[in-house]
Amino acid sequence: MKENERKITRRFFFGVLGKTSIIVALLAEAIGAIKAFIPKVLYEPPSKFKIGKPEDIPEGITFLPQHRLYIFRNNDDFHAISAVCTHLKCIVDWKPDQREFYCPCHGSIFSQAGINLTGPAPKPLPWYPLSLAPDGNLVIDSSKQVKPDYKYSL
Repeated sequence: MKENERKITRRFFFGVLGKTSIIVALLAEAIGAIKAFIPKVLYEPPSKFKIGKPEDIPEGITFLPQHRLYIFRNNDDFHAISAVCTHLKCIVDWKPDQREFYCPCHGSIFSQAGINLTGPAPKPLPWYPLSLAPDGNLVIDSSKQVKPDYKYSL
């Protein structure tokens, strides 16, 4: 053995192993402390929400931008259609003169019933069920979908 070569002894090996394990433990504890300050909350709007009293919703078609949907009212019949294009999630516009929804992003066109007529949209616009809350407000549940002939009647 040469003079400048160092033989790794058992004592040296366990000393390095002990110091390394202390550094790893401190590092793991620091990461845990930092992660404690990051909230684990999913900031999404609720899937069930109130849109107002039936008498406050005008006859015809009303766009609710905060919920990204259209409310159709015909006398005491209501239905709700999503305003989110099924292609790239753009907000569709209602064209009353053509009685169609038009997506300004890529030109998809949907019928008044939300059925995709032209363009790249792969599916129709979803319809959501409505109900009446005990306080008299209409409630929409966007976590569920209903068939395009659905109507909620008072």
